[in-house]
Amino acid sequence: MSNLSVKQKKKKGKGSTGSSFDNLEIFLLHLPTTIWYLLFCYAPMFGVIIAFKNYKPRPGKSFLWALFNNSKWVGLDNFKFLVNSSYFETMLKTTVLYNIVFIILGILIPVTLAILFNEIYSRKLAKTCQTMMFLPHFLSWVVVSYFVYAFLATDQGLVNNLFKQIDPATGRYHNWYADTNFWMYFLVFLNVWKGMGYSMVVYMASISGIDGELYEAALIDGATKWQQVKYITLPLLRPTISIMFIMAVGNIFRSDFGLFYQATRNSGALTSVTQTIDVYVYKALLEQSNVNLSSAAAFLQSVVGCLTIIGANVLVKKIDPEAGLF
Repeated sequence: MSNLSVKQKKKKGKGSTGSSFDNLEIFLLHLPTTIWYLLFCYAPMFGVIIAFKNYKPRPGKSFLWALFNNSKWVGLDNFKFLVNSSYFETMLKTTVLYNIVFIILGILIPVTLAILFNEIYSRKLAKTCQTMMFLPHFLSWVVVSYFVYAFLATDQGLVNNLFKQIDPATGRYHNWYADTNFWMYFLVFLNVWKGMGYSMVVYMASISGIDGELYEAALIDGATKWQQVKYITLPLLRPTISIMFIMAVGNIFRSDFGLFYQATRNSGALTSVTQTIDVYVYKALLEQSNVNLSSAAAFLQSVVGCLTIIGANVLVKKIDPEAGLF
């Protein structure tokens, strides 16, 4: 019996060698992605100490030399200067208010569209509509900005030329890139237009996973379409909606840089409606060469975003213990 057990252990040993080889293949497959994340996501985190220093680069010296030998620790002075500045309240209010609107519309509209498209009997028509709705997600904001400029350009824009043809007596074109009231709503439209296709596909995937027998049973009981949506679709979509909500709330202090900077072509007249935290970080870094303030703003943004996503998850789990993200 002992010889047999030894042979079995040897066989198991051979099998374990093959298993470890399979694990090695899997490890090698994900190794490039792991290296990419380490280099471009985790290694740059070392730079957060700039937010606590008065960083002064010196020509001919490396970044690390300037950081440790030519930059003094200032503690929270950069954060104090940022919070006490005249533009902090404006950019904070702009970022948060826009994101609140984006969160509400980013859930309401995609969920509604997903439910409506799921009721289309023609699969070809449904797929065509899905593709058309999903296409803007793949367009960069640079491309979108040129499309918008083709419509809103002051001299040769399609909208101004159309108004000129309708009412030649006006004699002048409207400067859309200086109209803050217009862009206040147009930015919301652009964000919803570009992002609703992706969210809609996520919700449609969740709807497709709902057991069809539930709808058949409801139909036998005489339930209308609205009652099926209210008592079957929406309750079963609640976990997905909760996850999307938590992730969106985690980014409430972040803004889409392309939307507020590139789509508006960095128009100075629109600063009051486009000065978000991300836009400020970019301008402070490249236009004002203020590395300290931009680092402080980005660090504060990340910390508060982490706290909000944890708070949103706790709130959602209190309402529905099975709907939390973690």
